[in-house]
Amino acid sequence: MTRLEGPALDARLEAVLALVRADTHADIGSDHAKLPIRLLRAGRIGRGVIVELNPGPLAHARQNVARAGLAGKLEVRAGDGFAPLAPGEVNSASVTGMGAFTILGMLRREPARLPPTLVLQPNDSAESLRRWARGAGYHLRADLLIPGYWAYPVLRLDRAPGPDPTYADLPDEAALRYGPGLLRGRDPLLRAQVQADLRRLTPLAAPGRVAQTELEVAEAAWAWLNGP
Repeated sequence: MTRLEGPALDARLEAVLALVRADTHADIGSDHAKLPIRLLRAGRIGRGVIVELNPGPLAHARQNVARAGLAGKLEVRAGDGFAPLAPGEVNSASVTGMGAFTILGMLRREPARLPPTLVLQPNDSAESLRRWARGAGYHLRADLLIPGYWAYPVLRLDRAPGPDPTYADLPDEAALRYGPGLLRGRDPLLRAQVQADLRRLTPLAAPGRVAQTELEVAEAAWAWLNGP
């Protein structure tokens, strides 16, 4: 990777990069600032705000931005989640490499500071983020699984009025659990994930148990994936 292109990213962050296009973008919990440096180098953003809570990664982010000669375009701020942003300051934001419930807490704490576009990459099931999006007025525009140490969900959410049409004509709970776009596309990684859930839940399921409800959701997803 040349200096002009910026630092190398793994597959999950390359997927995030491809979903970002904004005048001003915030990367929350940026760690070493590799993603915003690449976004700027690739011309996908005009300006960036880098937010990092932990002192070590915060220092590394500042060093990497300075070394890249991008201090005039990328501002590094210390803080937790979206709190360091002013309402309406950015057009979009990314949050990557965290648990879904950690990301969900950030979204819920600062609703007035959230931009109209969010690109989220949790390290576990994205179900809670999909449920939040439907209640918060965001539509699911991209819904991916990226291979890596495990299969990483990557979501792009855009604020929009009315019900999210992405969920139309799908089994609702299965779409929330596994992802409407992934179900529609019959994603092979999703197929493997649903198969694993069926194997895990079948011996645990019984009337009245949570595993029974989860198994029924997995069975609905499997039926859709194998339908016409």
